[in-house]
Amino acid sequence: MEISPQKSRVLLHEDWASVCIGFIIIFLAIGLFVLPAPEYGWKTFSDLFGAVFSGGNLGKIAAQFLLVFAGGALGVVLTGGKLRYFLQGFPLLFLLTLFAQVLAGNAQVKALNLEAVIFSLLLGLLIRQLFNLPAWFNGALTTELFVKIGLVLLGSSVIFTDILKNGTLGLIQSLVVVLSVWYFSYWVCKRWKIDEELAFMLSSAVSICGVSAAIATAGAINGDSKKLSFVVSLVLIVAIPMMIFMPMIANYLGLSQEVTGAWLGGTIDTSGAVVASGSMVGEKALEVSTIVKFSQNVLLGVAAFFISIYWTLTGKKNEDGVAVEKPTVKIIWDRFPKFVLGFLVASLIFSFILTPDTVKEVKGHLKNIQTLWFGLAFTSIGLETKFSDLFKDGFRMPFWAFLLAQFFNIIITLILAYYLFK
Repeated sequence: MEISPQKSRVLLHEDWASVCIGFIIIFLAIGLFVLPAPEYGWKTFSDLFGAVFSGGNLGKIAAQFLLVFAGGALGVVLTGGKLRYFLQGFPLLFLLTLFAQVLAGNAQVKALNLEAVIFSLLLGLLIRQLFNLPAWFNGALTTELFVKIGLVLLGSSVIFTDILKNGTLGLIQSLVVVLSVWYFSYWVCKRWKIDEELAFMLSSAVSICGVSAAIATAGAINGDSKKLSFVVSLVLIVAIPMMIFMPMIANYLGLSQEVTGAWLGGTIDTSGAVVASGSMVGEKALEVSTIVKFSQNVLLGVAAFFISIYWTLTGKKNEDGVAVEKPTVKIIWDRFPKFVLGFLVASLIFSFILTPDTVKEVKGHLKNIQTLWFGLAFTSIGLETKFSDLFKDGFRMPFWAFLLAQFFNIIITLILAYYLFK
């Protein structure tokens, strides 16, 4: 971002704010109301104006807008952001995200199995390359808050019993992939003299679960926001060709749906792209890819914890050679990504506490709202990313390091998926 909105009094850390907002949405769904999902599917312009833009469907869209608008505004207040900027800019951000969902709802686009979040990212990128954004609009792009709220809600769809039942092999694959790919990526970064802060964020992103891992690692090491923005943008951009071409390669190689799903879930770094690519192959591939991706998501908190310990206990220095903070247990706790705890608690609640009928009633609604938060985040990321700034200031070598690590990830995950899931 070119500007940073002014800060007022901070009431909660952004991680805790995202947990609070996420659970407010969950408890509202359980105890009060379930918003009906809007319809975005259309084939002709008559469908577009007769169904998508009908009065009833616009009412559903407006209800979702009010929910995320209120949640986002609460987050800005709790984290000490500039509320005036958010109130001015968020409606336009929502309209851009809505436009992306309408584009993704076209029948011909659906045939390509492209997720709405991909259009959110591309639309944001296009606008950012063509225009300089005003300060009041930049103030509405609270990307990390949107992502973290979505991740807390994602916990409601990660059922522990399903993982234990079907995901033992996925957990084995995830452990081997995360450890080997992380170390290989870190080794490449150090050989190419990439600074350790960026090396940690890049290695976590390529080996664990993309955007959320990059954010968690940045929080654990108190990382630079510009470096985080670079890694997040890189993850999302690289995920697009992987999502499209990997199912084609799997089909050419004659891989089974189980092997293909494990390969996709273990390599593609965004949950939306995993779902989209798995859907291109088949139901079984979608199931396996989702479980493998969730297995990696579960490892996120563990990885962030150990990264926090390493970073603080080794007394890392800032650019001026001064120790950033004295290593203490409190610092380790402060850097631990609290939204991961929200994700785990939500999963436990939906796995073991709520009745199956309640889960069935609210799960679709929460999934829909979660997708909307991710869409808002992807639009924001695109709007924050200017390609002319992306590869300057020493980012060219990290770009190639990420691609090399991702290639290693693709190869080793394919080998493991073939022998574990064949």
